[in-house]
Amino acid sequence: MDVVWDGVRCAEQLRQQAALVRHSLADAAKTGDWAQVFDVLSAHSDLVNVTRLDGPSLYAPLHQAAHGGAPVAIAQRLIDMGAWRTLQNARGERPVDVAERRGHRQLLDILAPRCKHSVPLGILLRIQGLFHDVIRGRIVREFKLPEQELRLPELEPLLELDLPEMWFPVPGMYGGFRFRIDQTGVNATLISESWSRVVDGSGHRHLITSEGTKLVEEGFV
Repeated sequence: MDVVWDGVRCAEQLRQQAALVRHSLADAAKTGDWAQVFDVLSAHSDLVNVTRLDGPSLYAPLHQAAHGGAPVAIAQRLIDMGAWRTLQNARGERPVDVAERRGHRQLLDILAPRCKHSVPLGILLRIQGLFHDVIRGRIVREFKLPEQELRLPELEPLLELDLPEMWFPVPGMYGGFRFRIDQTGVNATLISESWSRVVDGSGHRHLITSEGTKLVEEGFV
């Protein structure tokens, strides 16, 4: 099963019922109604890292747990369901940073990132910026889609995964971007494969390092 980076930010990108589910999840997490949060996630586990539609804070449920000082067991359950410890809010804070700022020291240990792969942060952010350039080049200039309605992928959560790979579906593109870290350390490499299933030969494969981006294959799919 693919790990998905859900970049949807606007309610208008979704059907009404799907938007209502996300609003319900965001409301429950903000008020600390964890029974309701887990009721929603039991049916929609893929939403564990999503944020409020049309909201500015980019708080996922684990950020809300950190903000409100939820019991450690709540944070652990969210993490067990796939919540990322390294996901950032709009201020650039991870859940552990929110908990520290709010004085919820009992959560610092459980929220401390546990990365299974290592890439120096400066190198990772450089690669991330170049990856975003690739995404914009395709969805804005090639497919004429509004980039401002999407939350582009952050790469740090990849480091938490056994297999550092995700799928980023793009509404309106009828496809998206599959991306993975192929090498780690100072020689870290990101491989991005993107396509639209309604456009023959639209496949692009890019190899991205901190030194630049190279289109290594095109025309597949």
